[in-house]
Amino acid sequence: MGKLVRDGIPAIMGTSAVARVLDADEYVVALRVKLEEEVSEYLDAHNPEELADVLEVLHALAAQHGLTPEQLEALRAAKAQARGGFGGRVWMEF
Repeated sequence: MGKLVRDGIPAIMGTSAVARVLDADEYVVALRVKLEEEVSEYLDAHNPEELADVLEVLHALAAQHGLTPEQLEALRAAKAQARGGFGGRVWMEF
């Protein structure tokens, strides 16, 4: 069993680590699994450092769509401008 890890982890682990580079399709699947993992870790720990891990995965996913972090932020800002953000703590009943 394996999982997607940060690029520097195999060097840190040394010769005991077995690593390979995923093909494009495997990579997208692994990124989605990693996003679920990192969000779950944040929800469990409430640690802001886990949010940095979520953001790292989001940047990698955005790159798969041809977006830079700046372009992703521009999309976020445009949606916030058009529809607002979540800072108002608005809850709607449906």
